[in-house]
Amino acid sequence: MGTNSAHGESNSNPHVIIAWEVDNDRLSSMEQRITESPRLLGKFAGKSSCCIFRVPQSLVEVNGKAYEPHIVSIGPYNHGQPQFKMIEEHKWRYLGSLLSRTKPKGLELKDYFKAIADLEVEARECYSQTIHLTTHEFLEMMVLDGCFIIELFRKAAKIVRFEPDDPLVTMAWIIPFFYRDFLRLENQIPFFILERLYELTKLPGDEESKTSLSLLALQFFNNAMQRPEKVIEKHRNIKGKHLLDLVRTSFIPPDPEYQERKIRNPQTHLIPCVSKLRRAGIELRPPADAESFLAVKFKRGVIEMPTVCIDDFMSSFLLNCVAFEQCYGLFCSKHFTTYATLIDCIVNTSRDVEYLCDQNIFENSFGNDAELARFSNNLGKDVAFDIELCYLSNLFNDVHEYYRNSWHVTWAGFKYTYFDTPWSFISALAALVLLLFTLAQTIYTVLGYYYDRNPRQN
Repeated sequence: MGTNSAHGESNSNPHVIIAWEVDNDRLSSMEQRITESPRLLGKFAGKSSCCIFRVPQSLVEVNGKAYEPHIVSIGPYNHGQPQFKMIEEHKWRYLGSLLSRTKPKGLELKDYFKAIADLEVEARECYSQTIHLTTHEFLEMMVLDGCFIIELFRKAAKIVRFEPDDPLVTMAWIIPFFYRDFLRLENQIPFFILERLYELTKLPGDEESKTSLSLLALQFFNNAMQRPEKVIEKHRNIKGKHLLDLVRTSFIPPDPEYQERKIRNPQTHLIPCVSKLRRAGIELRPPADAESFLAVKFKRGVIEMPTVCIDDFMSSFLLNCVAFEQCYGLFCSKHFTTYATLIDCIVNTSRDVEYLCDQNIFENSFGNDAELARFSNNLGKDVAFDIELCYLSNLFNDVHEYYRNSWHVTWAGFKYTYFDTPWSFISALAALVLLLFTLAQTIYTVLGYYYDRNPRQN
């Protein structure tokens, strides 16, 4: 009876206890997993030392392959993949070129390894994902990738000559991909590794002895950005966690008014799109002079937005800066995330893009207006953003208050409706003339009737 209850009646009798047998293999497996460190988001991922991340899947789903290198792998995340083999071979050629200059000074390949060996642990902690490479493999990758980048910077700056018929130069399509691939979040090595190798291989008395690595890097990427040389020179001594962070930092305005708030700005509101802003009498135009497109201002009904050229390089750079700020958010500012949110707010349709291009705020080398509108909307999609602490918090509030002012909206709506284009102005003028003629005719008729009734007053 007891046996039958245990097997046949256990579901209906709540007082029956079924013996549970311990699965030792399962428990051993669980205990082993408890002791293992996470691999995809390692134990260092939450520390300030960790600054090179896999891009979140939510952003990848929105922006596709904008975070993937196309022709060159830097660092461990894409290391060894077959599509990068072509440039991988040229890395060794560039390393050989560097060694040929340092060997006469007594500096050999083993010295490169010794120089960064004591930085291995610190370098591994820069990656959010556990790196499964041996010490030698890891150091070899750091030396090869680091020296390739530094040599390319030197050659681009004409400190070292390119070899005759170097295909990396003679084939015009390659260098533009380097500009983008070197600034992808998943394609980085720590900047302190680059600095150690740069200082080691910098020969005394050379032209580069007074040139910082930061300046060389900014000059290299400026071939794609075309900023004034005086702006680049101002940032010759800035530091970054890696190349992406270095270039990102060079765009952040140093003025106190553009720093993120330490005290929350309550009741901060997002702002409407360009079309609605214009109906409320708010204009958008570029300032006379600005060193960074992040330096956005609002005064007396005008949003001043510096010109930004949106092309393949800038679109990739913006997306990867936003991704970096999303992953490293507690330890860096979110200037690019804020700017991305601003762009997402003011652009709804291709007509908004058309106006921004007409005002010389956007230089569209990305595609047609609809494609740029789509990019602008995706730039700020699925990003964490604290509007009350952002550097444009006051601007958002001021624009919102101006937008709510009924007098501005009424008068601006009238101007937008009747004076926005020459044809609307001509139509309004014609209607006004017709109204005046009608009014004059009415007055003439009334006066004629009055004098006809009162002839003695004539």
